[in-house]
Amino acid sequence: MLIYKIIPRSLWHAAERKGFFEGAAIDLADGYIHFSTAAQLRETAAKHFAGQTDLVVLTVDSELCESDLRWEPSRGGDLFPHLYAPLAVDHVSAVHDLPWRDGVHDFGVIVA
Repeated sequence: MLIYKIIPRSLWHAAERKGFFEGAAIDLADGYIHFSTAAQLRETAAKHFAGQTDLVVLTVDSELCESDLRWEPSRGGDLFPHLYAPLAVDHVSAVHDLPWRDGVHDFGVIVA
């Protein structure tokens, strides 16, 4: 199953240099990296990234990090994937721009 992480482009570039992503400020505060499923992604963007530009969406195959991945309840009882380890850059299968257009993020063909 594919899971997704929205982050500022600058954090992705820093991760590329280091070879891993330790998390954004909220991830570091909570002790794990927050991910979303395809069905949760748009709501995550609206709730946590409204109006933000220069974002990217990382695509990760959950099987590549399943030993450190836990599915835990969050908004409305939905299970969200949480990674309790740094994310290796080579586990990211795609990086997509997430433009802000007409008051919403435009996911285009990122997720079906």
